[in-house]
Amino acid sequence: MIEEKDISLERAVLIGVITKDQNEEKSREYLDELEFLTYTAGGYAIKRFTQKMDMPNPKTFIGTGKMEDVRQFIEDNDISTAIFDDELSSAQERNISKILNVKVLDRTNLILDIFAQRAQTSYARTQVELAQCEYLLPRLRGMWTHLERQKGGIGMRGPGETEIETDRRIVRDKIALLKARIKTIDKQMAIQRGNRGKMVRVALVGYTNVGKSTLMNVISKSDVFAENKLFATLDTTVRKVVIQNLPFLLSDTVGFIRKLPTQLVDSFKSTLDEVREADLLLHVVDISHPNFEEHIASVEKILGEIKSGDKPTIMVFNKIDAYTAEPLEEDDLETERTAKHYSLEEWKSTWMSKVGNNALFISALNKKNLEDFKKRVYDEVRDIHVTRFPYNEFLYPDYNYEGME
Repeated sequence: MIEEKDISLERAVLIGVITKDQNEEKSREYLDELEFLTYTAGGYAIKRFTQKMDMPNPKTFIGTGKMEDVRQFIEDNDISTAIFDDELSSAQERNISKILNVKVLDRTNLILDIFAQRAQTSYARTQVELAQCEYLLPRLRGMWTHLERQKGGIGMRGPGETEIETDRRIVRDKIALLKARIKTIDKQMAIQRGNRGKMVRVALVGYTNVGKSTLMNVISKSDVFAENKLFATLDTTVRKVVIQNLPFLLSDTVGFIRKLPTQLVDSFKSTLDEVREADLLLHVVDISHPNFEEHIASVEKILGEIKSGDKPTIMVFNKIDAYTAEPLEEDDLETERTAKHYSLEEWKSTWMSKVGNNALFISALNKKNLEDFKKRVYDEVRDIHVTRFPYNEFLYPDYNYEGME
């Protein structure tokens, strides 16, 4: 649990459901992540509410009795925000706001807010604004927004646009403008990528907050912003790295997350182009996280969606210094031994058998096993480089060129 350290943090309650597709353990994991998202956005989760249901209520997400419990708690404890773990429809959001009379957010809205805080460059801000507009468009009905509105009165009577139609037209126009702006910047970035020549490109990918930026700083000796919060990095950073005598380009990309909003995947297309155009992916994993295998599956799913799932990939298990297995007493004959009881050596054996020498175990923060990491990356980049620029015996005197044309 995250401790409340600052009275300026917004007080919030978190709300999730337990369904046939999402059991109690899974719901707890998602709410843990939602709590971290809330903290990253500048809030503090006071209490969690969960309800067992076959499926979320189409009107209010949770049942009326549980909603009354939430309303009473909010009223008694000076809560300003209610955050739901799944995306709410416009009708659900409107109905819940009327009942609770506080700010109502869903997971997508919360992630968009974090992205808006973290966006540093004009390009990132444009991408986030586009995602926000696309999220807002279907939710305009009944919302009092900051958008300008046509007023009634002299010269404005008759069958003109309704207020909601005006809002929608304004948002659609804004979306078209932002897309045009992004298209222009995309062309500029494509030219920049083209100007990098044929250098081998390596991209760091992974779940959010797994240590990609820390690893980037260690390997490239640069100063990329790194913090123990979700989505510390939004803007892709590219650095030239030289291991031994071999140069290549290393890029640090935005972290992925479960239930990543589709609006963000679409609007961050150019950022993800760094992944699409990479020759080698370094999939960084926080092995100290109890659900790291699910994180791997989430990242692989998104890589598949952006048509990058078949790229050469090295699994980099980070934070080995923070890994601890759940203890199991020798005389405990009732508890079933599961993956959470595995030692680090057992995880190494498991993943080595899955992906061979494409699994590395390091600590970027404490610089453990970094020489093995550099050697493995060097070997992989060298193979790609030799294929692209064959017969360079000055660079690769020890390379076996036999069989190459």
